[in-house]
Amino acid sequence: MQHKDKFTRSASVSHLLFGATRTSRIVSASLLLLAICAFGVAGVAPRSPDAADLPVRSVTETLALPSLAEQIEQLSRASHSYVNEVTIRPGDSLAGLLTRLGADDNDAANFIKSDPTARAILQLRAGKRVQAQVSDQGQLLWLSMTVPTGPENAFKTLEMHRVGKGFRVQDGPAMLEQRIEMRSGKIQSSLFGATDSLGIPDNITMQIVDMFSTNIDFRTDLQPGDRFNVVYETMWRNGEYVRPGRVLAAEFINAGKTFQTVWFSDPAHSQGGGYFSFDGKSIKRAFLKSPLEFSRISSGFSMRNHPISGLWRAHTGVDFAASAGTPIRAAGDGVIDFSGVSNGYGNAVIIRHGNNYSTLYAHMSRFANLTRRGARVAQGDVIGYVGATGWATGPHLHYEFRVNNQPRNPLTINMPEPVHLNTLDMPRFRAQTEVMAHRFRLLNPRAPGQQLAAK
Repeated sequence: MQHKDKFTRSASVSHLLFGATRTSRIVSASLLLLAICAFGVAGVAPRSPDAADLPVRSVTETLALPSLAEQIEQLSRASHSYVNEVTIRPGDSLAGLLTRLGADDNDAANFIKSDPTARAILQLRAGKRVQAQVSDQGQLLWLSMTVPTGPENAFKTLEMHRVGKGFRVQDGPAMLEQRIEMRSGKIQSSLFGATDSLGIPDNITMQIVDMFSTNIDFRTDLQPGDRFNVVYETMWRNGEYVRPGRVLAAEFINAGKTFQTVWFSDPAHSQGGGYFSFDGKSIKRAFLKSPLEFSRISSGFSMRNHPISGLWRAHTGVDFAASAGTPIRAAGDGVIDFSGVSNGYGNAVIIRHGNNYSTLYAHMSRFANLTRRGARVAQGDVIGYVGATGWATGPHLHYEFRVNNQPRNPLTINMPEPVHLNTLDMPRFRAQTEVMAHRFRLLNPRAPGQQLAAK
C-alpha cells in the first residue's frame, strides 16, 4: 500500500512535468523554481548583530567650572529690581504701604500726595491689592492697582511709572478677566441667608430677586426647602476678585414649581439683551408685582375705617409696610407725571405708562435725585424712599394702580402678556438654553415628578 502511494505521487510529478502541454510544463517549472529560491533566501538570511557585540569606547573629558566667586562678584555689581504685591490693611498709611512694598522713596510718596490722579492710591479700601516694582536701592520704578471710579461696580486701572527724575501716572478702563461661577442653595429662612452662606455677592442676589419678582413674591411666597441654582459672572484682575457681573441664568424652585431664566444677548436691544424664560418669553412684565423688594401688605384694596379720620371709606390702593428709607421702585417703564406734595398722600409720585395706565406712590420720606416731572424712568428704577408723610400713622408705601385714571387692585388685575422672541432668534436661543440647562443638571439633578412652571 505504501509503495502504491509513492508510485502515485511520482506519477503525478511526472505528469506535471511531462504529461501536460509545453506551455503548462514551462509555467509549472517556473513556479517550482521560484518556490525553491524563496526557500533558499529565507534559509540563508544573515542574523542581525546583537547590541552586545558592538564595540564600546569610553571618553573622558575635563570641563572647566565657572568660578563661584566670580559669579557672586558679577551679581553684586549688577542692578536688580523686584516686583512685590501687598494687600491693603485696615488703617494702612501711605508710608506703611510703601515700606511693605520694599520702597524707600520720598519722591514717590510726595508725588502720590500731590498728584490728583495718583491720590486715588490713598483711597483704597482694605483688602485691595497693589503691585509695584522696586530697585535694590529702594526706588519705586512702577506701581499698579485697580481702583473704584465712583459708581457702583465701576473700576479703572491706575499705573504710576518713574520717568527720569519724576513720575508719570495714567489711568484707564480696567482689563478684567471674566469667570463663570455656579452655585446651588436651599432656603432655610431667607434668600439672603442662603446666598450669604454660599458666598454669593449681594448684587447677584438682587439680580435674582429682580428676575423672578414677576412670578415670586419674595416677601411672602418663599418656603423652607425652596431651592435655587444660579450661573453668574465674576470679574477678576491679576488673580484678584474685582466685582460681580451679570447673572447668566437662574433657576428657582418655589412650592414645587420651577422657574427658569436665561440672559440672551441682542445687539439691537437698548441694554444689549434681556432675560427670557426657557420657552423664549421675556420675563419683563409690563409691571412689577410689588414696588418694594421686601415688605409686607398692611392694608389691601378694600373698604376700611381710615386710621386717622375714622371714616368708613374705600382704600383705593395697597399699603406695603416697610422701614423708613426703603427704596421704592417704578413698577413699569414710563414718564413722571407728578412729583411733589399732594395733601393726604404727602410726598407722592405719579407715573404715566401708556395705554391709559398710571401708578401712584405716596407717603415717601424723600424723592430720588432724578425724579422730576417729565423725566423718563425704567422699570425697577428707584424713584423715592419709604416714609410717613401726609396722612400716615407710620412708615409705609401707599401704591395705586390706575386704568383710565380709575383705581384698580394691583394684586388681581390682568397684566399684558410678555413679548416672545422671534423665530429667527430661536435656534441660537435654544442652543444657549441647553448649555445652561446642562449646568443646572450638574448643580442639582431634577427630582422625579418635579413640576416645571409654564411661565
